[in-house]
This record gives sequence, C-alpha cells and structure tokens, in this order.
Amino acid sequence: MDSVQVRLMREDDLASAERASALTFFEAERSTRRVSDPEVEPRSADASEQWIDRMRFYLSVDPGGCWVAVEEGTGAGGVVGFAISQNRGRLWFLATYGVLPSHQARGIGKRLMDAALDHADGRPGIFSSSVHAGATRRYRLGGFSLHPQMRMVGTVDRSTLPTVDGLREGRADDFEWMDRLDQNLRVAGHGPDHGYMLGTLRLVVSRDMTKPGYVYIDDRGRASLLAAEHPEIAQKLLWEALASSRGRTLVNCITTPNEWAIDVGLAACLDIGQEGYIAVRGMLVPAPYLASGHFL
Repeated sequence: MDSVQVRLMREDDLASAERASALTFFEAERSTRRVSDPEVEPRSADASEQWIDRMRFYLSVDPGGCWVAVEEGTGAGGVVGFAISQNRGRLWFLATYGVLPSHQARGIGKRLMDAALDHADGRPGIFSSSVHAGATRRYRLGGFSLHPQMRMVGTVDRSTLPTVDGLREGRADDFEWMDRLDQNLRVAGHGPDHGYMLGTLRLVVSRDMTKPGYVYIDDRGRASLLAAEHPEIAQKLLWEALASSRGRTLVNCITTPNEWAIDVGLAACLDIGQEGYIAVRGMLVPAPYLASGHFL
C-alpha cells in the first residue's frame, strides 16, 4: 500500500513544503543547466521566507487549491510533493508544482495535478512550466498547450536607455482598472494578488487611461509582471524596469506574441535564450503581457 497521502495543505505544512520545493527545483535546475548559465545555487534564507509567505497568502485566499503529498513516518512534516493552484474569478492558475526527485515516477505528481485540476472546475488555465520531461508530459495530458518561452539576460547598456514619459508610480486605487485590463488579456483579474504584490514590489502605471498598462518591478529592477493594452505602452514600461536594473538583469516569460519585449531587450544589448513554456488551456497566450512566474 502506498504510504503517501495527497491532501489539502495546512499552515503547519509550510516549512516542510518549502524544503521539498527548494530541493526539487535545485535538482531540476542543476539537471537542465546550460553550459553558459551560472552555477545553480541553493535557495537563500530570504527566498525561503518569501516562498513560505507567498504560500501562506495562497492558503488565505483559496485554500481549496493548495495540495501536498505527505509520506507517513518521515518526520519533520514529511511533505514529498506539492501542487499550489488558485482560482481567480473565471481563471485557474498553477503557482508551483513538484515532487521530490526521490519520489518521482511513482504516480504522486499525477495525483497532485488531478487534485489541482479538480479545483479548477473547468476554468481556463495558465501557468509557467519548466522543461522537465515528466512534468511537461503531465501538463499536455491535462489538455494544456505548451508555448515555448524566451528569456533575455545581461547587463543593460545604459547608453541605449531612451527618455520614457507618460508613466507614474502606481497606487492601490489603480487596481480596479488594472483588473479590467487583466480580464481583457487573461480572462480574469488578479484580484487580491495586486494587493500582495504592491506590498513587496514597485508598481509603475501609464498616465494615459486610453492606453492603460502597468508593470511590477522587483528590488533588483526586474519586471515581475507586465500588462498593457498596446505594445508601445508595454515597451515603455519595460524600458522603465530596465532603467532601474542593477548589474545583470532578467526579462523572462517572453512568448512569440510578445516580440515587442525581444525588441526592447535586443536594443538594451541583452542576450536571448529559451526558457520553458507558458501552458494554457481554454484561452489564448496573453499579449502584450509578461507573466509572473508566481501570479501568472
């Protein structure tokens, strides 16, 4: 009899789930690392705290989408797998998913994904996927289309930075129109996710409400989530993020419908490469849009 139980996540699972996540993704990144990539490093203590805080937020908003696989008798929580998904209005997204390498190929991933997809209840869905062969097979069998992503990395050539106007700092009272824009681009608004992101990221928005757009920028000057009605506004927002970058930066989750981002990255002298997939079901790939790996 299988000693692994798949059940809803509880708050007291968070520390064990974080350890399982850190090990799972460390091994996955190390196994798929390209020669030109930097050495893979273990998750930092700060990043671990941020992971736990984000999962606690998901548990508070939509606990029915948060699942763990727990092995009996392993102690310290015993989490060996996790599938954290969320419903936002008419949209479902998968925030993170994985199974410890020592427990893969035992059907645990399928059980976790089945539980998360049951929670979707037929909604359109979206998530960002690695290139892990077992995971991508599971996604395709779940009815998702896999669209290759690109990323751009490097140090911005400061001499290429244009003068960007028409933007301002964002506020909580922008969330209403931001959600309307989200609905047009990705079926549903981010809802409570905007409040969480505003607490941890810088928000920059378009001044012109006839051409709305916004970008969340992290403390290293990287665009964490970008949405716009027109590519020209999207490019301005991305340039603003690149202007605030320090040292090497990253622009990721670039899909073919978002070639406007490639044009900006090339102009800034960043290098282009491939990076996993955006998986969608029942919807188009959003554009102009750079998805967040966590909030999609």
